[in-house]
Amino acid sequence: MRRLVLTKQDDFMKKNLFYLFALICSMSLFTACSDDDDPVYPIEEELAGTYKGTLDIELDGTSIANGMPKNITIAKAGNNIVSLELKDFSFMGMNLTIKLEKCVLKQNGTSYTFTGSQELNLSDIGKCNVDVAGTINNGKVEADLNIDVLQLGQKVKVVYKGTKLTGSESSEAKITGFTIDSELVTEQPVIDEATGTIAFKVSDTATDDDLKTLKPVFTISEKATVTPVSGVVQDFSNGKTVTYTVISENGTISEYVVSVAGRQSELKFSFEEWETIAGSFLTNEYVTPQPTDLLATSAPGAAFLKLFQITDLPVFKTDDKKEGEFAIELVTMDTSAKVSALVPAITSGSVFTGKFVLNTGDRIASSKFGIAYDKRPVYFRGWYKYAPGAKYIDGSKATKPEEVIEKTDIVDECAIQAVLYEAVDADGQEVILTGHDINSSDYRVATAKLEDGTAKAEYTYFDIPFTFLTGKAYETSKSYKLAIVCSSSKDGDSFMGAGGSTLILDELEVIGESVAAE
Repeated sequence: MRRLVLTKQDDFMKKNLFYLFALICSMSLFTACSDDDDPVYPIEEELAGTYKGTLDIELDGTSIANGMPKNITIAKAGNNIVSLELKDFSFMGMNLTIKLEKCVLKQNGTSYTFTGSQELNLSDIGKCNVDVAGTINNGKVEADLNIDVLQLGQKVKVVYKGTKLTGSESSEAKITGFTIDSELVTEQPVIDEATGTIAFKVSDTATDDDLKTLKPVFTISEKATVTPVSGVVQDFSNGKTVTYTVISENGTISEYVVSVAGRQSELKFSFEEWETIAGSFLTNEYVTPQPTDLLATSAPGAAFLKLFQITDLPVFKTDDKKEGEFAIELVTMDTSAKVSALVPAITSGSVFTGKFVLNTGDRIASSKFGIAYDKRPVYFRGWYKYAPGAKYIDGSKATKPEEVIEKTDIVDECAIQAVLYEAVDADGQEVILTGHDINSSDYRVATAKLEDGTAKAEYTYFDIPFTFLTGKAYETSKSYKLAIVCSSSKDGDSFMGAGGSTLILDELEVIGESVAAE
């Protein structure tokens, strides 16, 4: 809507629109021409009802509103008289109701016309001449209001056009679904019907230019219309909002204000870069995903099984990817035929944030989970596929092959989780969680865990919100570590699982938010 700069008497100019529409609201009676015979027209049968249409408004020939959706109600006020009511008309912060009580009809064939005029005298703006003319024909109405504000020398014209409703039209005017397909959007839009708002969050790397290219796609109530339409690029840069106006079949109007609610950080692992670690007379050659200061796997420990003539490995680079060129493949190794005090019955394929430091006396403690993390985690996301191995074994207590127990009633499952835990204890000492306590430590604060670890033949997406443990909350005064832990056998840390169980992962990410210190 354009704002006009008027040239006469600044105090009057700033108020003129308010007075003009107050003027409209004050009109309750128009003198009009009518037939001397005072005819009786089928008002209730043909003319009365609610009409759905639009308003156009001009001030001194300049458009200040165009196509403003609004309903009017026409009712019988006499044998040849109707009333017109425009309810809840919002303009410049004012909520107005315009009701013309007595509009006298004239019939002309199948159409009806009404005309009238009135002189009003309002304080501050003086006398105004008002003319009204309208037509009702075959379920359609047009009405023109011409207002001459004599003291200000200004003219206002209001034009309404509408179509009569049957009464069976839907009144639902909702946006029923709203998405933005962009890697920059870290949290998809959430619709709040109570407040008429739609909010979403974006990556903290998104620039203003990025936010000018977002393209919302949405659905609305059946038979409703919306402006702007779905699939059109909108500008959300610099805190800008976009207002969507939904009009139901019967003219009910709902507005939704869409905005960026905040920014979030992304810790993402796409498994595109790999490093080959050369073998030696002690170890097998293996590959490890980068960055190696953040990611570790079970491959370094398994590489030492070369000493026992075992050449299998639990971690591979694979081109069976979801995005990019590569993904990570984790495979559970069945080494039960050579199980001993130094050789486990199984070695599950695992990848995690942290470091692997071989501990031959306590193999489960070799995995040091967690990296420094200074955000409040919100979501753990990624893609995976999983195929369990054929024979599930329990080697938790085995030190020789005959002590390995086959469990034919159990099917292996994978494990995918993320854990936020306190990095420093009460004495100021560093906390490092391992396979012994990653699932039980009191230092854990929040977790995001995949509940369904069963077979998935095709890539399956997970988006898991972090859940804070009972009595725990994110405190800005504390330091934290984030452990992402994924395994091809969920009980592999207890040396139970099925050889050949294969977990493929791609595009793992944790979405977090900065929290201001109190």
